[in-house]
Amino acid sequence: MSRSARSSRSAGWRALGRPLLGIRARSTAAALLVVALALAAGAALLLVLLRQNLISAVEDDATTRLSEVSDQVRSDGGSDLREYLAETNRGAQLVQVLAAGGTVVAGSSDVARARAVTTLRPASGQVAREQVDSLVTVAKEDPYIVVARGVTTPTGQKQVVVVAASLRTEDAAVDTVQKYLLAGLLPLLLLVGVATWMLVGWALRPVERIRSRVQSINAARFNERVPVPDSSDEIARLAVTMNEMLDRLQASQDSQRRFVADASHELRSPLATLTLGLDVAGPDPAGESWHELRAMMQTEAARMRRLVADLLLLAKADDTGLGLERGDVDLDDLVDAEVRRLRMSTALVVEADIVPVRVQGDTVKLTQALRNLTDNAARAASGRVRLRLSYDHDDVADRQPETDRQHDPDRQPGLEHGVAVIRVEDDGPGIDAADRTRVFERFVRLDESRERGQGGSGLGLAIVEEVVRGHEGSVVVGESDLGGARFEVRLPTQ
Repeated sequence: MSRSARSSRSAGWRALGRPLLGIRARSTAAALLVVALALAAGAALLLVLLRQNLISAVEDDATTRLSEVSDQVRSDGGSDLREYLAETNRGAQLVQVLAAGGTVVAGSSDVARARAVTTLRPASGQVAREQVDSLVTVAKEDPYIVVARGVTTPTGQKQVVVVAASLRTEDAAVDTVQKYLLAGLLPLLLLVGVATWMLVGWALRPVERIRSRVQSINAARFNERVPVPDSSDEIARLAVTMNEMLDRLQASQDSQRRFVADASHELRSPLATLTLGLDVAGPDPAGESWHELRAMMQTEAARMRRLVADLLLLAKADDTGLGLERGDVDLDDLVDAEVRRLRMSTALVVEADIVPVRVQGDTVKLTQALRNLTDNAARAASGRVRLRLSYDHDDVADRQPETDRQHDPDRQPGLEHGVAVIRVEDDGPGIDAADRTRVFERFVRLDESRERGQGGSGLGLAIVEEVVRGHEGSVVVGESDLGGARFEVRLPTQ
């Protein structure tokens, strides 16, 4: 093996090895990314909701305290306010009662009595709220919720009751929860990554077995198949599809081998005859042997020419298709020409039943297919051959309004939607039901044909099937009321 071939082969193995690891790594990375994003979004939402709930609870408590102090101010004025605030003092709250000008009338602590903690001055009966990052009277910079209400004392003075509640404890609780979430995120991601890596590897294990088996299959071991897992999932369907593909490849290989072997066998006979003729005619200086052998050699050369042409047509059909040159084809003219040819070239009784039918197709290919059918019938017939051309309407044509059918009096009813039917029948031995599908295979000649020595190559009916299929039609074999075989070709007219 050359260096370039070895390099290409090793590159191929590396290319085969990369996708398995790539799929595993990409799947793990995708799982980690999705889980990380989901956890981050969930943690952020949890922290936001937790903080909002805690702040809401603090604010509700401050509002309750504000109502209590406001009721005290409205009922007793400022007589016992300082003692009341001192007795009901809560450590996380600062309570102030401010005069209309902002002077502190009473406070819950020394810090609260120092100076006003807010500039809020709501009117009597109104409540105002604000959240600040710190209070000027407090040394520590802690966030506070401040609520204020305007009240009127029994003497008619306008005062403002202020309650400032610290959010320090709540912020500490949120920070603690955030730390625990961050601490648990990395182990959880590690667990997800390991689990995903193992699960993807387990899921891809059947793929690796399939790859290894396909790698070991070659032309000498085409009968092997890939293992199908019992999971009944996508990988199992992939294995089944792979085995079906290998079945088709093996059938194609077997068909090609038979095709080559049969073609070699068919070509050997005319070549041997031509070689023998040349060997006989060569030593004859007078050339008398040549005159005797000429007809035989021309016959064998024509036979070989037809065989090669048939082989080329089938090879082209297998490779790129028939390459039909479509146009309007009058099938009745083709069938009539075959009837006249058989009557002139054979002693058979040729019956004909023909109606005008036109299709879209390749005139040359359809002529060849019809010629193969009639030649096949003529070889098998004992004394009679029948050719029929008819037209079958479908439901679409039958539902056409009668007025539409009368626009063109020369047009066949339902022509745009019907099917042309060609039947070629003979009174020969017929074809057994078990052979009616096999007869269209290449180089297949039934036992009766071999015994009769008719000289067909075994490609005629295979060409018929290819041509009919290329025209989107069908061909089947049945039993004729004449006693022999009936070949029926159906071609769409549109």
